[in-house]
Amino acid sequence: MIQLEHINLVVSDIPAMLNFYQAVFPHWKIRDEGKGEWNGKPRNWLHFGDDYQYIALSDHGEGENRDLDGHQVGLAHFAYVTNNLDAVINRLLAAGYEIAKNGAQDLYRKNVYFIDPAGFEVEFVEYLSDDPVQRNLSN
Repeated sequence: MIQLEHINLVVSDIPAMLNFYQAVFPHWKIRDEGKGEWNGKPRNWLHFGDDYQYIALSDHGEGENRDLDGHQVGLAHFAYVTNNLDAVINRLLAAGYEIAKNGAQDLYRKNVYFIDPAGFEVEFVEYLSDDPVQRNLSN
């Protein structure tokens, strides 16, 4: 078995990112944090997650994230599966974040996209079927 353990995001503002992801994952906690150096530049880092998965944040980022409407090489988005999409949406809206775009209309899943404070597009998906064939249908 292989599964994604963590994603490492280089950002400029860890507290802003933590605010967003605490709204998404209220059951997660700060696993560890500290200071270090990355290729000669000082940085703060933080791991936010549970016992099995986490988001690693480092604050030595420079410049802007890629233009999500453009065609530059880079990360387009990453996605999390939830069993209650409405609850995730409500927590993010209550925390002051806006829906970036609604997902496609589909019989077997619903989804939505938000932009986190560093400019990463994050998709949240709720599957309405346990059948992999139905879940993986393309629109």
